[in-house]
Amino acid sequence: MSCDLHNHSTCSDGSVPIQRLPGIAARTGLHAIAISDHDTTLSAAYCYAHPRQEGVELIPAVELTGYDFERQHRVHLLCYYPNLDCVPLREHCEIMKQRRNACGLQTVHELEAMYPQFTEELVWETAAESGVIYKSGIMQVLGELGLSDGSIYGETYHKLFGWNPRGIVLHSPEYLPVDAIKAQGYKYSVFAHPTVYKSMPLVRELAAEGAIDGIEVDHPSNSPEDRAECVQLCREYGLVPTAGTDFHGRNHKVPQPIGTCTAPDETVTRLQEIARKRGGGNGTR
Repeated sequence: MSCDLHNHSTCSDGSVPIQRLPGIAARTGLHAIAISDHDTTLSAAYCYAHPRQEGVELIPAVELTGYDFERQHRVHLLCYYPNLDCVPLREHCEIMKQRRNACGLQTVHELEAMYPQFTEELVWETAAESGVIYKSGIMQVLGELGLSDGSIYGETYHKLFGWNPRGIVLHSPEYLPVDAIKAQGYKYSVFAHPTVYKSMPLVRELAAEGAIDGIEVDHPSNSPEDRAECVQLCREYGLVPTAGTDFHGRNHKVPQPIGTCTAPDETVTRLQEIARKRGGGNGTR
């Protein structure tokens, strides 16, 4: 049996409603999936309320976003079995919600000035479940209005939100320092997709400090070299090697179906054991 430990829904920037993910996983033959939406406890709360659906175990998780100011790149940490009553965690999620929405609204108002048929109301409709304006939601509205080629990450996206050259309506939120996330002691945490932001120096540092419990070894974006080193780091420091597809449905540059990257059931058992040792049942630390 296998499990996919990294998936997103419309609780953040995925395109598939959360209640549909278990059925997809069941038809894929998975035993368990983690639903790990960005900087929100909505998906974790759903998994706690529905621990098993359509024969699939739902693992509560949240993907926390931080920033490594020393190396100037984002950091994603997958926190499994989070304590939904943890005040610092709730504050982190609320801060990121406010900052994302502030940037999103700035972008929306600039697009309203460019395109009279584009409205803030339409964008909020795409954010009905998450309460957060994501670039993918903005692109969905543009596509529906015939103002883009219909793809989420096509030519229009790069014109509006690209990094080099910088998109004409790109506004990025200020992320919280990764050290602040470490200091709060969020545990059952796994360093996500280290290749994506060229994060191996930080992974080595956090592994040596005992600041993470695992590393997402198998991910569609990880390079073979990074995978090999991550396996070695897990062995050296007794960390949990995990695997996740990072499913976003159509909201992804290269579509990857649920179950593309999977881990054995024993991986979930190890994460559960870590949670229990730290007072984890039903999300307690």
